[in-house]
Amino acid sequence: MSFIDKAKNKAEELGGQGKEHLGKATGDQDLEAEGHKDQASGNLKQAGEKVKDVFK
Repeated sequence: MSFIDKAKNKAEELGGQGKEHLGKATGDQDLEAEGHKDQASGNLKQAGEKVKDVFK
């Protein structure tokens, strides 16, 4: 289960990077901000998974 969660979190982070780059390329500041938010969310979730792994 943990591997699936980690993969989903990484996908969220990568999707955020894509949104951020697309927002920069098109000048869409809202899309760029949404990309930043998705990346931060993915990173936070990944940190949570790492904490879980430490206590296994």
